[in-house]
Amino acid sequence: MSSSSDTRIAWADPARAAAFHAWLDGIAPRHGLDVASLRSASSDASFRRYFRIDAAGGASCIVMDAPPPQEDVRPFVAVAALLHDAGLNAPRVLEQDLERGFLLLGDLGTQLYLQALQDCVARGDAAGADRLMRDAIAALVHWQSRADASGLPPYDEALLARELALFPEWCVAREFGVRWSDTQRSQWDAACALLVRSALAQPTVAVHRDYMPRNLMVAEPNPGILDFQDAVRGPITYDMASLVRDAFISWDEEREIDWSVRYWEAARKAGLPVAPDFGEFWRALEWMGLQRHLKVLGIFCRLKHRDAKPAYSADLPRFFAYAHKVATRYHGFGPLAHLLEPLMGTSRVDAFY
Repeated sequence: MSSSSDTRIAWADPARAAAFHAWLDGIAPRHGLDVASLRSASSDASFRRYFRIDAAGGASCIVMDAPPPQEDVRPFVAVAALLHDAGLNAPRVLEQDLERGFLLLGDLGTQLYLQALQDCVARGDAAGADRLMRDAIAALVHWQSRADASGLPPYDEALLARELALFPEWCVAREFGVRWSDTQRSQWDAACALLVRSALAQPTVAVHRDYMPRNLMVAEPNPGILDFQDAVRGPITYDMASLVRDAFISWDEEREIDWSVRYWEAARKAGLPVAPDFGEFWRALEWMGLQRHLKVLGIFCRLKHRDAKPAYSADLPRFFAYAHKVATRYHGFGPLAHLLEPLMGTSRVDAFY
């Protein structure tokens, strides 16, 4: 049965739809795919879409539609291989059309880490949340200690600066309509310089770059890892900062620190080049997280204003809270905290500790 009979998938480009269906029909016999079962699985903040399709023996597969030139599936294929080589659970690439951006992938299931953690919170299951986070931490140490990062793009000064620039452009100016004075712009530049310098001073490892519960699956072995195509070679604290200070679920700081200590101890045991003093490591993680949170504030506003995806902006207060907490904690970021406050509707008394 031809996949072109499926009417549940919308296509803006009829030519791409025809190419997709021809490709899927061509690979279906090799994998026992039931093309009539094709249905939407998920989409994300990019132009990629994911479909689920039934296969022989009660199994299922995932089909990725990543339209060029907006998307390039080659990094996904390359990093998937890195993850498998490191012994981690990522989708297997079963078929690929690199030029047109179609992939057939193994299916890691339907239970997101994020939903599982939210369920644990809802029922007061602290031990269940802890087990999930410990599995994620163990996988992260595995990734950092075994993945060959030498072929990954560097998380260099130019990339860090481009990411930070998203905040004034899309969040400050576009979302809030605020124009900074020359003095405020200088304060922003000074804060960015501190963050970039701290990031570049860290030892480098393979960095997933979005290692958070929304991109992890409850699977066997646990966790399944998704959305890794933007991996780089960069600061060792980056992925841990992403995990404990997440876009969609927040923890009290006692748990953030507990999980970070467990990571730090496991990383040292694995021979990873983390700071010998946990306090030094925690400061680097918080500063790395601040860079990420400012970037994400810009990205979420860009998704709203440029890409017509307003849902992400509902989580702006979470990221403002993360960023403001760190900016008020460390000497040198007080002016940044004052820049954030008019956007948050808060004020404060200067206090550093």
